Amino acid sequence: MKKLFITISLFVSLSSLITGENLSTLVNGNNQTAIDLYEKLSYKNKENLFFSPFSISTASGMTYAGARGKTESEIAKVLHFTLSQKELHPALSTLIAKINAKNKPYELNIANALWGQRGYHFLEEFKKLINEYYSGGFYEVNFKTDSEGARKKINTWVEEKTNQKIKDLISKGDINHLTRLVLTNAIYFKGKWASKFDKKNTKLAPFYTFPDKKIEIPMMFKEDKFPYYENENLQVLELPYTGNDLSMVVFLPAEKNGLDSLEKELSLKKIELWMSKMYKRKVRVYLPRFKVKTKYYLGNILSSMGMADAFSYKADFSGMTGNKELKISKAIHQAYINVNEEGTEATAATGIVMELKGLPRPSPVFNADHPFLFLIVHKKTRTILFMGRVVNPKE
Repeated sequence: MKKLFITISLFVSLSSLITGENLSTLVNGNNQTAIDLYEKLSYKNKENLFFSPFSISTASGMTYAGARGKTESEIAKVLHFTLSQKELHPALSTLIAKINAKNKPYELNIANALWGQRGYHFLEEFKKLINEYYSGGFYEVNFKTDSEGARKKINTWVEEKTNQKIKDLISKGDINHLTRLVLTNAIYFKGKWASKFDKKNTKLAPFYTFPDKKIEIPMMFKEDKFPYYENENLQVLELPYTGNDLSMVVFLPAEKNGLDSLEKELSLKKIELWMSKMYKRKVRVYLPRFKVKTKYYLGNILSSMGMADAFSYKADFSGMTGNKELKISKAIHQAYINVNEEGTEATAATGIVMELKGLPRPSPVFNADHPFLFLIVHKKTRTILFMGRVVNPKE
């Protein structure tokens, strides 16, 4: 599969969207990580897929703060952290501040926290960096003798930060008496469509999971002006949320079984070409209501991408503790999205567990009645907040 790189702006020049070369570099790296992870996750199966690359990058950024040596360079390569440690964390802090919504017509909140073993030595400069750049509170828990109590505290925090949508991020067995640190990130988004779908127009309609197999699902309908582009193989539609800071961009293959081909042919040059040709026009939009819940253990994926040392006894996180006692035992990501007539609710959480080394001619019809890819983006910074695909809206 060729690399898919989504540039979001719809679609003006980079310089008008982002001030600061470091921020631009960071966003480009984060978006490339989104594509890399999508490629890896999409190869695992042909099911629905949804995740928050921004959450994963942010949690990994906190972990990266404590990495040194080869571990540091491997994490940087896999996550496309091309800025130095001194530049990266302030840039991430600025990006989080730009994305975190205040007095907006939608909810968008990002939270970080560290959970450390009571009495275990963590470097003050590491804790200070996390607090300063990630607003990450440091909470002491007792993994040694009450790992279940610690697990419940972490999960309760995640539930609160994700409006009770992400439950049991940390499952039984994910932490134990050897755990010394868990780094968590939570992102929550709830926005209404700038142009809502009228519920009375929602009808049962076929959705083709395969060219010769269909299911009946609630299909929403709206005719309005939206940014749109089409060619013989593809339709691209942007559905803005109220406030116009964020939008969903849907890539619909022309063929009912065309998702695989779309994923394989996508390239930066093609994406830029398609998006440069988008313009607002009246479109008849059919979009299924759908919910997707996912949970991924990313250890093997990140290791296969070149981050093996961080999960092994070769790990060097001496920037956290002053020694090389810790390695990553689990990288856990859970996500949820609900798309309906009103808008979208999407949330995700990431936990990194450290343990002792142990979308006036006649209106075109955009009928999403077969598998499609989508993302939710913060347009001003071009950051991909969520990314996924729908193969079966009924699952």
